[in-house]
Amino acid sequence: MKQLTFYKYQGTGNDFVMVDNRSDFFPKDNVQLIAHLCDRRFGIGADGLILLENDLSADFKMVYYNADGNQSTMCGNGGRCIVAFAHDLGVIQNQTVFNAVDGLHHATINNDKIVALQMIDVLKNTIESNTNDTFLFTGSPHHVQFVQNLNTFNVFENGKTIRYSEKYKPGGTNVNFVEQLNENSLEIRTYERGVENETLACGTGATAVAIATHFLGKTSVNEIAIKVQGGNVTVTFEHDLEKYFNVHLTGPALQVFKGEIKI
Repeated sequence: MKQLTFYKYQGTGNDFVMVDNRSDFFPKDNVQLIAHLCDRRFGIGADGLILLENDLSADFKMVYYNADGNQSTMCGNGGRCIVAFAHDLGVIQNQTVFNAVDGLHHATINNDKIVALQMIDVLKNTIESNTNDTFLFTGSPHHVQFVQNLNTFNVFENGKTIRYSEKYKPGGTNVNFVEQLNENSLEIRTYERGVENETLACGTGATAVAIATHFLGKTSVNEIAIKVQGGNVTVTFEHDLEKYFNVHLTGPALQVFKGEIKI
C-alpha cells in the first residue's frame, strides 16, 4: 500500500476528491478504489473524483469519475473546482485553457475564488422539447422538468424513475426539477446519475436548465441566477438562430481540506 495525497474541493456543495496526477501514478482503471475513495462512510466522501494531468494542447487535463468509480461525461462544478485546484497548485494564474472529455474549456478565477467556466455550445436543433420536459446535452445529458412546490418535491424517487426509464436507456440521464422564481432566477434540484442520488448542485444541470428556460420562451434574458441546494451560480450565454454559445457557468470553488489516505 502507498500513501495518496488528496485534496477536497467543493463548488456550491458539489464536492470532489482532487488528485494531482501529473506524474501519472494513479491507478485510473481501478473502479473499486475510486468508488471507495468517494464513499462517505468508508472513504473520503465525495460526489466524484478528479485527476489533474498534463496535457500537450492545454494548461492541464481534467479526468472525471463519478462516485460509482466509472469515468464519466463533463462535470461543470468539477470543472470549476479543478480550475481552483490548478490555481492553488500554481499550475495557472487567473485564466486558463484546459482539456476535458468534451473538449477545451476556457476559464477565469478571481481573488475571491469565483470561477467562470466556459461550457460547450448547444445547437438548438439538438434540444428535444416535449409537452412536460426538455432534453439537452451540455457536456452531460440532462432531462429538465418544471414543477411546483420544489422544496417538497420527491426528487429522489421521481429522478430515479426518469433516470432509469426506457426513454433514456441504455446510458441514462441526469434529471433536473425546476421552479421559476421570476424572469431571471430559477431554483433547481438535481438527481445525478453515477451518484444515484440528489446532489447539492450540478453545473452541467444548471447550464441545461438556464438554456432550456430560454429555449422554451419562459425568459428573454441571457443572464440567469440559479439557486441550488448548496448555494448560487449564474449562467450567461449568447444565442443566434442556430445555437447557444459563449455559455459560462460562474460560482465559487473552494478547497475544504487536504489529507492522506492509504491505497
